[in-house]
Amino acid sequence: MSVLFKGALTGPSPVDRARTGSKHHLLTDSHGIPLAISLTGGNRNDVTQLLPLVDGVGPVRGKVGRPRTRPDKVLADRGYDHDKYRRELWKRGVKPVIARRGVEHGSHLGRERWVVERTFAWLHNLRRLRIRYERSGELHLAFMLLGCAVVCQRKLAE
Repeated sequence: MSVLFKGALTGPSPVDRARTGSKHHLLTDSHGIPLAISLTGGNRNDVTQLLPLVDGVGPVRGKVGRPRTRPDKVLADRGYDHDKYRRELWKRGVKPVIARRGVEHGSHLGRERWVVERTFAWLHNLRRLRIRYERSGELHLAFMLLGCAVVCQRKLAE
């Protein structure tokens, strides 16, 4: 019964155990344009959303020849480190560049990964996405998609 009052796509927050929360998962291009986005409960493992995000990217059009359907490589932090998913990415023709757990920092992955963090900052500058007010997971996901459209529009206006 208490699940009805907490909202859909929520779970115990890994940071604050007393509250429920949600996680935003995002796949961007090298300029920070959102390509795929998903929403899960705060207690879900990050790596479970890696393949749905990669599979959610549509074909890239505009160049002569066959359109590309997959990115060349995927950069990710330690939350996405799992050998099973690395193998699945290789099968899809995508090179995984994922930081390893338990290895000392210094892979210099942050030099390229800051683009995703910047896009998260752009999305979370929209008040409706910074704090989740909606109980409905579909409604919050709709606001996330609308926020991605705003990010794309602002990027095109530059």
